[in-house]
Amino acid sequence: MMLCDIGNTSYHFFDGVRGYKKSVKSFNPVSMRERVYYISVNSHAKKILSKLENWIDLAPFLDYSKYYPTMGIDRVVACETIQNGVIIDAGSAITVDVVRDGLFMGGFIYPGVRAMHECYKNISNALDYPFNYECDLDIMPKNSQDAISYGFLKPLYMEVMRHDAEIYLTGGDAPKLHKIFSHAKVDEYLLFRGMQKIVHRLQNQ
Repeated sequence: MMLCDIGNTSYHFFDGVRGYKKSVKSFNPVSMRERVYYISVNSHAKKILSKLENWIDLAPFLDYSKYYPTMGIDRVVACETIQNGVIIDAGSAITVDVVRDGLFMGGFIYPGVRAMHECYKNISNALDYPFNYECDLDIMPKNSQDAISYGFLKPLYMEVMRHDAEIYLTGGDAPKLHKIFSHAKVDEYLLFRGMQKIVHRLQNQ
């Protein structure tokens, strides 16, 4: 089973064993001869793929009544993966979604690591520090690096922890956030596991 998560910059493939990416700018989906089940937030890519019979869009098979209309399909599929917990997807943005007894309870969108770093840097070059993911979030900082790290990480940490639920970390910056959510489960293929569940449901109908 070939799965693909399409963003604005890449086609992210998963064949059940390994994942790999192809650039949106250079990859030609016509080159794929096998059947590919996909989700996409890239409207241009969706337009191209709608003409290819072997590319199957999973969006029509999702029950959006449990979510809000403008919620990204990647977040929806991730929520379909688990029954209970908090999902943190640390990519260009950091999305946090809460699922309880299989129901989406709500979520929020937070600036990603790179975006937040650029924000501080744009304020002043004196704030151009890498984030310290090992700073003590229980103590008010007394140096600039920890001050920006605390400002970025503490609100995120507090909001996630107040739900008192299992935490699932995914996305490219998941290993960084794992340093503050040390008890979380890191699952780089969580989204694809959700896609697999949808495909299996379709095949068994």
